Amino acid sequence: MIIAAVGMPGSGKSVFAEELRRRSIPNVYFGGLVLQEVKARGLPGTPENERLVREQLRERWGMDAMAQLALPVLRQKRTEYAAVGIDGLYSFSEYKTLKNEFGSDLVLVGIVTPRGLRYQRLTERDVRPLTLFEAQERDLAEIENLEKGGPIAIADHYVVNDGTMEKFHADTEKLLGILFANKN
Repeated sequence: MIIAAVGMPGSGKSVFAEELRRRSIPNVYFGGLVLQEVKARGLPGTPENERLVREQLRERWGMDAMAQLALPVLRQKRTEYAAVGIDGLYSFSEYKTLKNEFGSDLVLVGIVTPRGLRYQRLTERDVRPLTLFEAQERDLAEIENLEKGGPIAIADHYVVNDGTMEKFHADTEKLLGILFANKN
């Protein structure tokens, strides 16, 4: 099973991925592919440079760039593990590429959080915090330029992340229990 977390910035995709890791499920972080390229180009790790590189990779490889770049790793991990996580599938084209490759083994989990709460979390996070303006601009860029809405809209399951971390962990555990019970 390939479990892909989809959601807007600050929704909790990385926290969901941590839950998978706690279950010894390896993750492929699509955003990490961008961060690696930013670093390889010798650019500072700013939101502007991440956006620039993300969009340039898609110009070069197509809207499914991250899926194409991640496919070798996903195929390899899939031979070693019963489940593999994807932290941050972004575009509908990425979804189509992965769906074509993995079929019904691909499960989309939409992490949904109210916009104001996401913005608050993005401005307060320790790693790569954003200003309110940057958070708003990133939302628009990801919706307009990255086809981000499609995978969220057609997710197989949803976890609403609008409360405490304990509630989110409990809801995630419940969903993962259902997913693994259905695959056995």
